[in-house]
Amino acid sequence: MSEILDLTAAELAAAVAAGEIAAVDATRAYLDAISARDRDIRAYNETYPDEALARAKRIDADRVAGKNIGPLGGVPVALKDNLCTTHGRTTCASKYLADFRAPYTATAVAKLEAAGAVVLGKTNMDEFAMGSSTENSGLHATKNPWDVGRVPGGSSGGSAAAVAGRLCAAALGSDTGGSIRQPAAFCGVVGCKPTYGRVSRYGLVAFGSSLDQIGPLTRDVKDAALLTQIIAGGDPADSTCLGDSVPDYLASLDQPIPNLRIGLPREFFPNNNEALRPDVRAAIEKAIEAYKAMGAEIVEVSLPHSRIDVGDDGAISSFAVSAYYIVCTAECSSNLARFDSVHYGHRTKQPVEDIVTLYSRSRAESLGQEVKRRIMLGTYALSSGYYDAYYNKALKVRRLIANDFKAAFGKCDVILCPTTPTPAFRLGEKTANPIEMYMADIYTISLNLAGLPGLSLPVGLSDENLPIGMQLIGPVLCEENLFRAAAMYERARPAQWLPPCAN
Repeated sequence: MSEILDLTAAELAAAVAAGEIAAVDATRAYLDAISARDRDIRAYNETYPDEALARAKRIDADRVAGKNIGPLGGVPVALKDNLCTTHGRTTCASKYLADFRAPYTATAVAKLEAAGAVVLGKTNMDEFAMGSSTENSGLHATKNPWDVGRVPGGSSGGSAAAVAGRLCAAALGSDTGGSIRQPAAFCGVVGCKPTYGRVSRYGLVAFGSSLDQIGPLTRDVKDAALLTQIIAGGDPADSTCLGDSVPDYLASLDQPIPNLRIGLPREFFPNNNEALRPDVRAAIEKAIEAYKAMGAEIVEVSLPHSRIDVGDDGAISSFAVSAYYIVCTAECSSNLARFDSVHYGHRTKQPVEDIVTLYSRSRAESLGQEVKRRIMLGTYALSSGYYDAYYNKALKVRRLIANDFKAAFGKCDVILCPTTPTPAFRLGEKTANPIEMYMADIYTISLNLAGLPGLSLPVGLSDENLPIGMQLIGPVLCEENLFRAAAMYERARPAQWLPPCAN
């Protein structure tokens, strides 16, 4: 069965469709891998072996009967635990929702299943998607398959670790400030955040409603294009979902972009950039040289409001990060107000005198420190007397960031930069300093503020043999060019290394 685990999602789908591999065998191979290896990685919060095998049997029967089993027919996938499904629980890795069972299925998940995917289970995450390491999970920490002493990134760390560790063929995550792309970089896989509104958010438990976007984590660019193709498109259940037609990403994927112009933000590549590790910078520079060899034109662009500053004390700061942590915490405070312990969720067993005590005790008992921190920050930023000083000012900075990108794309087709300033850090290394943890997303946050698509793909290994990710950024609704540009690099320099647990 080990050869099944070596196939990409597209390769496995083709093999199942041709009758070369049974969907049941593929599903059983992944379930066996989870049983054997996930005790060390802990990528999953729960699995659905009976349901997955039953669905795989139906797919095999449909294929034998000559029915169309879909572009993902028989492919085992995993879902981040903030995507609602009517089977299993949707916990958001929080004790508050430990027993919550959703009454509906997220649109993106329904589209995957309609395409023939077999859902293996739900993956771990930072609680309510608030974090950059998956250490903020209220259930357990997930480990990086490359080094179990390091984090897989976050908040979609479980999905990234499952793909990298060969515990699923592909996975869905969500990205509010880098939560797909950053763990993709840390785990050596491909992660795509589509344009805001390109994929329906219906059934995604909301963290930052103007920032959240669902996207795939996969082994290669073709799989990312395939999954995005399937989950993208309009949805009447989500008023923020765009109704624009979705291009056939796979049809043009193998066609290099002629006269490709790649923008390098001068603010991300200063000579004294202490925020960027030398081995990460070297890997990115090699990638730039690879694009030059393919005929791409490299141009300098400016993103002044995404500038990264390093103070005399070594502290890192950024307008984008500052604005993001006001906007996202304000939206977090608003979205989590619905968790009142009355309709659903954890309810304190202590005696309470009034409704306010019920709320406060229930939430205090079941929510983690990072979630509480963000609720309080957001409530403060929205409070009377502080709204204009914080939230309204952050919205103005957000507009300036979007304007910077618009001007930059007048000079280039895609923007290239690191996905993260460092490779995966050690478990516990940054938990005592929230600000230092927040700075793990300095290259990814501005895209969410501007609503742009971004893709991370592996471009090398660090001095410790850990993956390094490169980020490509495109204009609104230009995912097709991102996939093509990424595929150009992937063909020229394919990643031929795997984490130790998958060898």
